[in-house]
Amino acid sequence: MSIASLNEPLNLARDMADRAGSIAMRYFSAGVDSTQKSDNSPVTVADLEIETTLRNMIAERFPEHGILGEEYESKNPDARYVWVLDPIDGTHCFAAGFPLFGSLIALLDEGRPVLGIIDAPAMDKRWIGIVGQSTTLNGEPVHTRSCASLDEAWITSSSPFMFEAGSQRQRYENLQTSSSRRPVFSGNCVAYGLLASGKLDIVCEADLGVHDFMALIPVIEGGGGSVTDWQGAPLTMQSDGLVLASGDKTLHSKALERLSGQPI
Repeated sequence: MSIASLNEPLNLARDMADRAGSIAMRYFSAGVDSTQKSDNSPVTVADLEIETTLRNMIAERFPEHGILGEEYESKNPDARYVWVLDPIDGTHCFAAGFPLFGSLIALLDEGRPVLGIIDAPAMDKRWIGIVGQSTTLNGEPVHTRSCASLDEAWITSSSPFMFEAGSQRQRYENLQTSSSRRPVFSGNCVAYGLLASGKLDIVCEADLGVHDFMALIPVIEGGGGSVTDWQGAPLTMQSDGLVLASGDKTLHSKALERLSGQPI
């Protein structure tokens, strides 16, 4: 898909983010309880209403497109163009009254994300990434910061408990303890936007689904950063949920070495 042909999908994605933010803030302001799904992840009525609304908007504008959402079954997953939706990323924070949550909207072209939006309505921040273009925050271009030193890097993840006990947690701790800065937690999708804006240096996470990371890829890469799995491979529909994002490409290589247990 060419950049020019992304205009109509981009307009839809912006409209979708507007609607998602409006619904989310209505529930966030009033307060909402969460329940646990079969996989032990939380869900609220806001998640369900947002995803239903966004699916209907896509079906009306692009009925031939596929849809992969967190809360409902996939539709036309083998279509050339597939929308990937996370209605509320950071549902724990959302339900607890923390503003660190957002909606994630991505458009894939033959499995490759060409458009991504991180919309954080409680913070009034919207990052938009488009393949071949610079990432924007509320319409203004942003860029990652230079930081080639692990010792000086701000490192974050949504929770230290997202890493499985054993090798996975040890690999994470190898990376986290390589910085002299205190780690930051609970950023959810907002952390990736802050990385693209040059505020954070590394986001390292585990147990993510495709709806958690597809929208992030154009945002991070359009800001000048790198995002891969823990082996350094590009993220795809088949990725294992281990995600590493870095603002500085040299830093990314060093972080991968720490995750592998190799000396740097």
